[in-house]
Amino acid sequence: MERTGLKPIDELVRRAIIGDGTAFTKLWDTYVDALKTYLRSTFSNLDPFFVDDICSRSFEKAFRQIGSFDPGRSRFFTWLKVIAHNTALDTLYQESQSQRNYVHIDYGAEIDIIDTLGDDTADSPLNSIIREEYENQTLRYIEGLPELYRSVARHRLVEGMQYKEIAEETGLELNTVRTRIRRAKAMIEKMKQNESSNQE
Repeated sequence: MERTGLKPIDELVRRAIIGDGTAFTKLWDTYVDALKTYLRSTFSNLDPFFVDDICSRSFEKAFRQIGSFDPGRSRFFTWLKVIAHNTALDTLYQESQSQRNYVHIDYGAEIDIIDTLGDDTADSPLNSIIREEYENQTLRYIEGLPELYRSVARHRLVEGMQYKEIAEETGLELNTVRTRIRRAKAMIEKMKQNESSNQE
């Protein structure tokens, strides 16, 4: 690292501000564990995978907004914690809203669009076309999801697997499967809304 008279962290921040991606990666390595600890202690009801997700998204936001960070007003980690705190609050709010919009049946299984297209044993040619079109569209949205959500979303929304089956197939906890599917559906819905807005 070049000698500037700054402390190592301040030097990394300075380099990140002027667009040095390597410096930002080093900031990630320096603070990622501390940020996860902060999130776990502040939001004890957060699922562990949400902690990882919020942490990643917070660093992404920090990277995009690094030009607005003023080292003279606060320390980098303090600024990062504010971003993570707001991201966690947004996530918790979105999750609470998503759960209100779902229709639940036995064991909390959600009714998906694919389940409303008719009995497989009595598919008409029209239903087959609608089903294929729906699956192709859904697959396109699923491919746009972060890797964390793609597998469970494909199992549920395309293959129609039950939550318990997905948990057994992936080795994930049942609650984690449910949470990831809720999150995947919320992101897909946002993709659809963005797509509709762009077409208007």
